[in-house]
Amino acid sequence: MGAALLLALGLLAQSLGLSVGSPGPRRPSTLYPWRRVPTLGRVRRAWVIPPISVSENHKRLPYPLVQIKSDKQPLGSVIYSIQGPGVDEEPRGIFSIDRLTGKVFLNTVLDRERTDRFRLRAFALDLGGSTLEDPTELEIVVVDQNDNRPAFLQEAFVGRVLEGAVPGTFVTRAEATDADDPETDNAALRYSILQQGGPELFSIDELTGEIRTVQVGLDREVVAVYNLTLQVADMSGDGLTATASAIISVDDINDNAPEFARDEFFMEAPEAVSGVDVGRLEVEDRDLPGSPNWVARFSILGGDPDGQFTIRTDPKTNEGVLSVVKPLDYESRELYQLTVSVQNEAPLQAAAPRAKRGQARVTVHVRDVNEAPVFQENPLRTSLAEGAPPGTPVATFSAQDPDTQQLQRLSYSKDYDPEDWLHVDRATGRVQTQRVLSPVSPFLKDGWYRAIILVLDDASPPRTATGTLSVEILEVNDHAPVLAPPPPGSLCSEPHQGAGLLLGATDEDLPPHGAPFHFQLSPRLPELGRNWSLSPVNVSHARLRLRHQLPEGLHRLSLLLRDSGQPPQQREQPLNVTVCRCGQDGACLPGAAALRAGGAGVSLGALVIMLASALLLLLLVLPVALRARMRRRSRGKGLLLGPQDDLRDNILNYDEQGGGEEDQDAYDIAQLRHPAELSALGVPLGRPPLRRDAPYGRVPPQASKAMPTSPADIADFIHDVGAPGTDKYTHGHRCSRVQEKAPSTRTGHLGSGRHKVWLGACVPTAERTEVETKPRKADPLVRWMRGLEAADSDPSVPPYDTALIYDYEGDGSVAGTLSSILSSLGDQDQDYDYLRDWGPRFARLADMYGHPWGSD
Repeated sequence: MGAALLLALGLLAQSLGLSVGSPGPRRPSTLYPWRRVPTLGRVRRAWVIPPISVSENHKRLPYPLVQIKSDKQPLGSVIYSIQGPGVDEEPRGIFSIDRLTGKVFLNTVLDRERTDRFRLRAFALDLGGSTLEDPTELEIVVVDQNDNRPAFLQEAFVGRVLEGAVPGTFVTRAEATDADDPETDNAALRYSILQQGGPELFSIDELTGEIRTVQVGLDREVVAVYNLTLQVADMSGDGLTATASAIISVDDINDNAPEFARDEFFMEAPEAVSGVDVGRLEVEDRDLPGSPNWVARFSILGGDPDGQFTIRTDPKTNEGVLSVVKPLDYESRELYQLTVSVQNEAPLQAAAPRAKRGQARVTVHVRDVNEAPVFQENPLRTSLAEGAPPGTPVATFSAQDPDTQQLQRLSYSKDYDPEDWLHVDRATGRVQTQRVLSPVSPFLKDGWYRAIILVLDDASPPRTATGTLSVEILEVNDHAPVLAPPPPGSLCSEPHQGAGLLLGATDEDLPPHGAPFHFQLSPRLPELGRNWSLSPVNVSHARLRLRHQLPEGLHRLSLLLRDSGQPPQQREQPLNVTVCRCGQDGACLPGAAALRAGGAGVSLGALVIMLASALLLLLLVLPVALRARMRRRSRGKGLLLGPQDDLRDNILNYDEQGGGEEDQDAYDIAQLRHPAELSALGVPLGRPPLRRDAPYGRVPPQASKAMPTSPADIADFIHDVGAPGTDKYTHGHRCSRVQEKAPSTRTGHLGSGRHKVWLGACVPTAERTEVETKPRKADPLVRWMRGLEAADSDPSVPPYDTALIYDYEGDGSVAGTLSSILSSLGDQDQDYDYLRDWGPRFARLADMYGHPWGSD
């Protein structure tokens, strides 16, 4: 067990020689914390050791604080140690102990603001490490020094106060802190104002830091912002100090009334215009610009009974802008005397002085200008019956010139009349129709026709005005109602069966000349009313019923339809009604199908007549068509004379491809299509133009040959002109890209014992014709040259009879040539003998282009 302390707390502090001041060099006192002290009364187990005080910022280190001893072992036989914050816990190394002597030392400078006390535990052990005494506590208290200046929480404190505030008005509060011990004078703060920059209008509470007004006289128009210099000091105002500033703004109040810069203003305004500015009214106000205490509001007190002027405020300059809101009339009034006043948006303070020039007089002179004419009634609405004839008066759309002091003449014209229906008199503005307006015109909108009329004066510069003329086209009851086609159905022969027949009517007239319609059985036939009845369903429909049983079949009725127009129009219209036998459900029985068909308006007899007429017409047309076809075949056979055993067709018609652009000027298509008609009419052909592809420029004229007038003559003509003993091939189009680089300017060539002449039959009708005959036993070369010379030398023959020179249209075709003309350019002719294997239809081609008979 630990020993008790020898002395009481007061005696212990004196015996140790400890002081709260700065210690000097001395010998530390000795403590026996474990010694028991004998007493007369009860025995205390241990004394509570009082705290050991040491001043912060002590710089003579290491500094001995205290020495502890145990009396259980002699000196040198006890090992001492301490533990706790400042020793082996953070912050480490502040305190240490001599293990043999028990002296405790301070090793670093203490800062009370960081740690104000330390609690350590002391141990006593023998040399063998056994515990001699129980651990005891040591408390070391750091004594504060005034080593921290006070600090304001802000560098500048901001406050606001209304101008004219009474004394004692709170403005703002300054706050400061001190890191020293608040229980000492080191943290006892005091506030003060060092400087105000003018009269002392503010004060500060030295303990709380509140700033208040101390006297009247705050005027924003004199001083708007006050800058105060504040100070705070510790040690109750005698220690360390710090400074800050206080910025106090004086808020504006409406203590200055606005005033006009002048007592009278003079302005000029043009007549007949609105929305224009006339002039500006300058005002003065000392209050804060942009605030409600400064913004001016203007009023017109007198001189404007009709409200033709207004004054608005310019937000940037605070000036009043006088403008015209209703057009002025120089002829009515030349001068205006206005009385105007000005006030602020915010009400003026009661103590504020009144303005000297709160009102002003504004004189406005009206300037005379040329005004546009004015229609007396615009828009002008009138009505006219539909179908009005030309020359019908519509209205007089007249205008007046407001410039009564100027003699001016007005003229009228149309600006918009989409149907060109109206005529306007230029001098009087009288409008009348100039033609009948179609009732289905797209410019009739809901029965109204709209036109725009212009009026122009003769001033310099002239002024115009527009007026809208709206004409309502009144509906005329000029159409009688007609019976709408009844739906498929019939009436039962028994009156109590079925729902009857629903009839409807239509009328081309518009309301009120249309529905409701009146349905009535014709009064001319009184017997109808005894057998039939009509009952209205709605304004446009009625229901037809039987009064009693009638025989089955078709019954013809006559109805009288009348509309509701004024005067009413009526029409008598026949109606065919089928009466049939009905079942229990009110539907006609199957045997009455023919009767229902008759009720639709087409009888069975009529159908038979129509079918017979169609059949007769077909029988008449069919022979005529067959005869025409046989005639065309006979013409084809006369043109192409061939052997009886020829199995091929002689005329092949291909698709139309046209003659190309070059054929537009080179051929007369009329001569090719109708040569007989030209001969019969005796039309002189004249001298035919030379072809551009002719081999010679001009040739001597020769006797003209007669024009062929029939297919047979054309065949003979080809035989005469062409080379005998040759197969002839006429190509019925431009033959484009057939030969690209021919070795001769002629298209004919000799080859394989047969001679081929290509005659230029490139006619624009775009029909191809192949004419083939068997070879003749004659000198082919002589005949070919003879025919070629005749074709080249005769300019009077038609163009299809001339030798054709193909135009050069380029080379390098990917598809290659389609003609056999180029076959002569190779070393040998192509072999066409395989055509014989294709059957009898290709035997003629094999004879024309294959090897000659008997040659191997």
